Amino acid sequence: MTSDGPKSGKKRREIRAKLAKELASGEDESGNKRGPKRGREDKPADVDEPLIKKAASTIAVEAADSKPKTTDSYLSKTRFDQFPLSPLSLKGIQDAGFKTMTVVQEATLPIILKGKDVLAKAKTGTGKTVAFLLPSIEAVIKSPPVSRDNRHPPIIVLVVCPTRELACQAAAEANILLKYHSSIGVEVVIGGTKLPAEQRRMQKHPCQILVATPGRLIDHIDNTSGFATRLKGVKVLVLDEADHLLDMGFRRDIERIIAAVPKQRQTFLFSATVPEEVRQICHIALKQDHEFVNCVQEGSGETHQKVSQMYMIATLDRHFSLIYALLKKHIADNVGYKVIIFCTTAMVTRLVADLLGQLSLNVREIHSRKPQSYRTRVSDEFRKSKSIILVTSDVSARGVDYPDVSLVVQMGLPSDREQYIHRLGRTGRKGKEGEGVLLLAPWEEYFLSSVKDLPIAKSPLPPIDHEAVKKVQKALSQVEMTHKEAAYQAWLGYYKSQKKIARDTTRLVELANEFSRSMGLDTPPAIPINVIGKMGLKNVPGLRVAPGFDKRQGKKNYRSR
Repeated sequence: MTSDGPKSGKKRREIRAKLAKELASGEDESGNKRGPKRGREDKPADVDEPLIKKAASTIAVEAADSKPKTTDSYLSKTRFDQFPLSPLSLKGIQDAGFKTMTVVQEATLPIILKGKDVLAKAKTGTGKTVAFLLPSIEAVIKSPPVSRDNRHPPIIVLVVCPTRELACQAAAEANILLKYHSSIGVEVVIGGTKLPAEQRRMQKHPCQILVATPGRLIDHIDNTSGFATRLKGVKVLVLDEADHLLDMGFRRDIERIIAAVPKQRQTFLFSATVPEEVRQICHIALKQDHEFVNCVQEGSGETHQKVSQMYMIATLDRHFSLIYALLKKHIADNVGYKVIIFCTTAMVTRLVADLLGQLSLNVREIHSRKPQSYRTRVSDEFRKSKSIILVTSDVSARGVDYPDVSLVVQMGLPSDREQYIHRLGRTGRKGKEGEGVLLLAPWEEYFLSSVKDLPIAKSPLPPIDHEAVKKVQKALSQVEMTHKEAAYQAWLGYYKSQKKIARDTTRLVELANEFSRSMGLDTPPAIPINVIGKMGLKNVPGLRVAPGFDKRQGKKNYRSR
């Protein structure tokens, strides 16, 4: 999407952030705070093996438009008013600062407006949300009016997103587009909020467009009176980030959701990759004559060309000081910097955020252990701010639109190639330049074979700054011990799930203890014996056992006392 200028883009982001905050605020209608509920951490994506059966029409962007485009083209020259959209929608688009379509929008909109089902493959940050929202709004406009006496007014458009952040973002974007459609309502239902509060809100403010995460949607199907009846009115079903929905283990939920809506509907699947699982869902979600729109042109690569990619290999004892040195240099070289640091787990995220805070950097953190109201507030703040660092787990890896991110740092082993790509996709969005750095230990270097086709180059390590090292060590000593203990346990659990590293459990524990020493601990933290058992690490040398309940023996273990 292009805009009339920087002011309109900034205004649109501010409106979207305000709406997202309202949609996912930690309060119900009475002003009571909603209690925090632990969210599920994002899981890795499958390796991309694109192209579905030939039964579906395959439309590359070149076929959709004969005009030549550069391989990394983000915008087209096609205007929104060239398509049969309602005047009020066009007015809302104009007010939002949009002038011409992105390539994704240009390729999908004419097909969708003809009533076809669509599977669209596109890189992150290319306008996918507006691509499915605009035709969805048109479907609501064309639906017959509902009687005020109807106790269960139909939901006409159902949008399913994998994470709370994406759901709030999509709902906020919908409200921007609906500026002049005062009769059309949007609601968002997500985990981390109280179900009764959502039930009251939906009863008080019936909506035609509902944006939801899968688990909470199933909660409402099972527990909200009349909700299943309302879903019988769905005319448009959208599965956003379809590959990620399946990666996170939502396949059964998706199948239940598909069964809960009418067969006579239009369905859109938008996905950054099209692995086998997505193709399988296509068979039950899409009509046989659906069309596949591939907006990732052959030879363009899976990462944006304007993002420079580097990797560094260093022993764990250097990682924290390297991150500090990297940030200091980037801050000095970039006025108005905006940095995202991805960590392997929620507890490691907290540790790194604590450390950088002790080093007097302007840092925020987002991970699954934070309540939704906090995550929404921090997300909004980071979106609107400059000269700020966000330390995050993979809850921020996909789809979340943070403008003007100048640097993405990935600290430790990404779960797989796709996760590396999606994390990197937080910078270089909407045609802008960006930088990505991957920091690995020598024993993690095998990961590079999975990204050897990407333009990622080795970066030499900067010389050791002994004063900076002392400063980092002092800051680490000020981080709470309980946070270090939790990070150690989480680090061990994460790398236990990495097959190539977990084969040798003795070596795995040695590496975990090396991580412990990098945090400034002479002795590794003790772990409850039942946790060690769940990890499959009982009797592995090097682990310290804390008092805990041993279910097998039916008694407490006091070996570490």
